[in-house]
Amino acid sequence: MFDASDYSQSEIARNLLVGLAAPDDAAVYRLAEDRAIIQTMDFFPPVVDDAYTFGAIAAANAMSDVYAMGGEVLFGLNIAAWREDLPLELLAEILRGGAEKMREGGGVIAGGHTITDKEPKYGIAVTGMVNPREIFTKAGAQIGDILILTKPLGTGILTTAGKNGIVSEDDLNTAIRWMLTLNRDAARAAHKAGIRSATDISGYALLGHAYEMASASQVRFEFELKRLPVLDGAFDLVKRGSMPGGTARNRDYLRDKVFLPQDLSDEWDGVLFDPQTSGGLLLAVAPDKIDMLVNAFRERAVAHWMVGQVTAGFGIRVR
Repeated sequence: MFDASDYSQSEIARNLLVGLAAPDDAAVYRLAEDRAIIQTMDFFPPVVDDAYTFGAIAAANAMSDVYAMGGEVLFGLNIAAWREDLPLELLAEILRGGAEKMREGGGVIAGGHTITDKEPKYGIAVTGMVNPREIFTKAGAQIGDILILTKPLGTGILTTAGKNGIVSEDDLNTAIRWMLTLNRDAARAAHKAGIRSATDISGYALLGHAYEMASASQVRFEFELKRLPVLDGAFDLVKRGSMPGGTARNRDYLRDKVFLPQDLSDEWDGVLFDPQTSGGLLLAVAPDKIDMLVNAFRERAVAHWMVGQVTAGFGIRVR
């Protein structure tokens, strides 16, 4: 029988393997030598018009933090904010999209909470499981590692253009397909190859999340522009002014942490600082594990790009 009095605050602190002390993609709490739970949450306003698709994208995005820690999804609790003048049928479609995407990820929706708000929002608090000895962390990158990315960049640019009605249907549908793609197979492939350093790319853009990894690992990440994958239409839309508000905030935060080429185009600048929704995993991989990882990716049909390397130094350099 469980007795909460058996757990002192110091014991709880010892078993909190990942928390605020070393911020990562999710919290991890050890239950036993070979079992730990992962806890994370994320929610945001609609990024696409279709209610079902929005719910599914939000679920994929929320589960991504569990995969970024090397875990498997168990269950989730819905978090929703809804306007009183909007049809409840739309909310039902959002919840259906989230529930079906959670099932695809191997988990179930176990409950949730809804409030009234002026702007609709949806997300999920996700619980997962991981072996404490197999956790992916941001702090594990080593000098000489190769940087691998598993999804192209530009979702923020394209979804913003979608809201403004200036993006082609094909380009937006491609972005949606990527946002709906779970990072589960990429994480499982990384497990098989023995990778231990990863993060997922979301609101802080590629450079923001890469900086978190580089800082935690006390190294520098160097990216090569020509190797970075970018969604079709993204560059043209930046020229037309389609950039989310978060782009400027990301740029301001990273101003003294990122070294960019002096002749960097506005189009590339927009992509590098673009807030992503349900982006890919960024992995730091030792050279002797590259072949094993690539083979594991191919077995699971996981897209991947080698985009840079880890060197001695500080922050991020883009070449």
